[in-house]
Amino acid sequence: MARQQHSRPKGAVAVIGLGRFGKSLALELMAGGTEVLGGDADPRTVQSLAGRLTHVVEADSTNEEAMRQLGVHELERAVIGVGTDLEASILSTSVAVNLGVREVWAKAISQAHARILAQVGAHHVVRPEHDMGKRVAHLVGGRMLDYIELDDGYAFVKTKPPKVILNKSLRDSDVRQAFGITVVGIKRGTRAFTYATPDTVVVPGDVIIVSGERAAVEGFSDLP
Repeated sequence: MARQQHSRPKGAVAVIGLGRFGKSLALELMAGGTEVLGGDADPRTVQSLAGRLTHVVEADSTNEEAMRQLGVHELERAVIGVGTDLEASILSTSVAVNLGVREVWAKAISQAHARILAQVGAHHVVRPEHDMGKRVAHLVGGRMLDYIELDDGYAFVKTKPPKVILNKSLRDSDVRQAFGITVVGIKRGTRAFTYATPDTVVVPGDVIIVSGERAAVEGFSDLP
């Protein structure tokens, strides 16, 4: 059951469901300086995180009144990390939406689950295992060193440059016209990343950051 309501710090995030995903997310947010209100139905989970989160309580996230007592309605962001119990996941997401939380993130374990979460009002749906699998596949399959895909099919890739653009300026290689991508950053040796300009000359050993539509950046990174 929910405990006594506390004042919620501005900018805090509610993380509801503190399994592997929710716990990891909550602790990362705390490490980054974001205050976290955690909630879970399992008292042992709550006990294990006592003192590690800003506030953590035992609560039934499918019950709107319990979530209101928790103060979820006072926050602008909430993450529903409930995963394997589909009914609890969907109901918890619906409750957070109905409470007026501006940004509700919800974890899905399948495409059908993700579709339902979106239908009940989740603003962002994540599939951690699926998304990580895609990312690792990209990294294993080619020269990519890192890969981030945004919701709308736009991607950023850290990669080694293909031979076709080596030893010439980005203006001369005309990568945007030729490949449909933009080189936004470059790193040489032990130096830090810097912004790329049309006059930037790419040489062997450089690492570049490329942005563009997913298919375009993937095709560019696959060039020899």
